[in-house]
Amino acid sequence: MARYLTVFGKPRYLGFTEISDEQINNLKGNNVILKTCRGLEHGILNGQVSENYKISGNIIDSPEAQFIEDVEFLREIDSSDIIEFEHVKHEEDDALIRSREILSEHGLNLKLVDVEYMLDRKKLYFYFTSDQRIDFRSYVKDLAHEFKTRIEMRQIGARDESRIVRGIASCGRPCCCSYWLREFTPIGIQMVKEQRIAINPTKISGLCGRLMCCMSYEQNLYSELWQKLPGPGAKIKTDDGIYTLESLDVSHEIVNIRCPSGRLIGVKIDDFEKFSETVKAGKEWNAEENNARKKFIKVPEIVRENIKQLPSQQNNNNNNNNDDNKNKNLHTNSKPKNKTSRKIKQ
Repeated sequence: MARYLTVFGKPRYLGFTEISDEQINNLKGNNVILKTCRGLEHGILNGQVSENYKISGNIIDSPEAQFIEDVEFLREIDSSDIIEFEHVKHEEDDALIRSREILSEHGLNLKLVDVEYMLDRKKLYFYFTSDQRIDFRSYVKDLAHEFKTRIEMRQIGARDESRIVRGIASCGRPCCCSYWLREFTPIGIQMVKEQRIAINPTKISGLCGRLMCCMSYEQNLYSELWQKLPGPGAKIKTDDGIYTLESLDVSHEIVNIRCPSGRLIGVKIDDFEKFSETVKAGKEWNAEENNARKKFIKVPEIVRENIKQLPSQQNNNNNNNNDDNKNKNLHTNSKPKNKTSRKIKQ
């Protein structure tokens, strides 16, 4: 028996399922039919859980595993199941429209995001968002009377709404939460400041209206570098003027500093204290000798050889151009001579 990790449901729940060796036929990434605590539904097999994870406890013994249930693998999907999925989608669309009409009659302050049918039609899940606690018992009665099935109301957050609805982010790719991101990391405005990103709500906010999750992807690297520095936007006051920390060059570990003259220089983070002491003492920081970018730029030998050959190639090209010009001049000068000679002969 092999243990697989599965994804099922519109909120992208995770589950473990065991599949016998006889049933395994390159199932990774395939759609399958699962029996979960919610009912009969379809899911996707993400891959097999290796023995290393079981021993080390990276997944099985982690706190996240408490929210991962064991599900039962029934079978792979076939053509009839695909047709059934299409019918379920159409029924969900109709149910969402009808449920919103009933909601307008009750006048409740909630937003219906989506609905989800189980394949056996025994349950109908409603996902909604609301800023306050709402008594929707009468609304649920009307829904049960309309759809003749068991109704389950699930309140979700703004980020979960983007996960269920899905969409294209500002980067041009699908939202991370809609296809691979499992948990939402708390994101604050301090992350944006440390990464020196322009605080423009339209550019740093996702479809959910919250700060984009990708702000946290490189935060550990930025926080480690800023520990050696005063902070983003810090200023160094000297007799010559004020030096301001503009931004970080993470790949080269360089801090960009704006001089009083307006010039932008790069200082290696390890040399920042030396730079601060130098400018505070009234001395001039030799940017050419301490230019951090020049230390990190490594030109390959092939490029160096090509650069050396450039002057000779240019000289050869110039000589060739001069020869061509001479030939052109000789050719143009020879034409009148031929014309005059012809006239004399005549």
